[in-house]
Amino acid sequence: MAEAARRQISPLALRTPLVRCRADSDVDLHLKLENLQPIGSFKIRGAANVMAQTPRPQLQRGVLTASAGNMAQGVAFCAQRLGIPATIIAPETAPATKIRAVERMGGRVIQVPFAEWWRTFETRSYPGVDATFIHAFDDPYVMAGNGTIALELLEDLPSLEAVVIPWGGGGLSCGIAAVLRALAPHVRIYAAEVESGAPLAASLAANAPHEVEYRPSFVDGIGSKLVFPQMFERARQLLDGSLVVTLDEATRALKLVAERNRIIMEGAAACAVAAALSGRAGSGKIVAIVSGGNIDLEKFAHLIS
Repeated sequence: MAEAARRQISPLALRTPLVRCRADSDVDLHLKLENLQPIGSFKIRGAANVMAQTPRPQLQRGVLTASAGNMAQGVAFCAQRLGIPATIIAPETAPATKIRAVERMGGRVIQVPFAEWWRTFETRSYPGVDATFIHAFDDPYVMAGNGTIALELLEDLPSLEAVVIPWGGGGLSCGIAAVLRALAPHVRIYAAEVESGAPLAASLAANAPHEVEYRPSFVDGIGSKLVFPQMFERARQLLDGSLVVTLDEATRALKLVAERNRIIMEGAAACAVAAALSGRAGSGKIVAIVSGGNIDLEKFAHLIS
């Protein structure tokens, strides 16, 4: 599916570069720069693939998704190119910079309380909106689109030994992992989570979906109270574990990559970099997925100052 997805998404999604992280560290770390996508995030891959697989008459009614920001932008961007309406259900805590970006792309944003937003993932619908629902992570075509990243990694770094991937809903981690397990089963694959909301690590430890406390932070692309059961089952089979980092570690990674590589990344991506640099992903050539760069610039300046 990933090979087919690569052909489908090529008109919209870029093949992003892989660069060496210039850190004073024993870790041989490379950065997969998904922040350079047209929407500043990997989410364009999954959104483009779903729309390419959906019959055009069905798309004409428009598309609907639930997202805190990046999938919202992916769906809005692709919908704008197709000339169809896009409706986004976003939590009230969604960053204003991401909401404004969606609106610039012509998307209609409906902000709701967190519980109502989360329920939209479960029902795959929203009252009063008759449109094709695009799930941000629990969709085979979304994961196949994300899996195209793994194809690029294996071509650009054949000696790859480990990958660290931000864990939000799990669509990025499981999409990449499914391809790597098929083509390079020796590669170690880790999710990266933040201490302010790390349900996957808790669920893996409990061997069942487990709810945790969640605290909003500048790491807004990942972190939640719980893991969807179906995504937990995939993660348990595909991943080697979850590496949890502190907010301080994520902040230091944000600053390091800005100083050394001149790259702006958002908090979720910083967690993957921090986890990889901690040494817990092991030795050898390691890739951290820089999942996006859509961070409010005032917040970014404050964090790195």
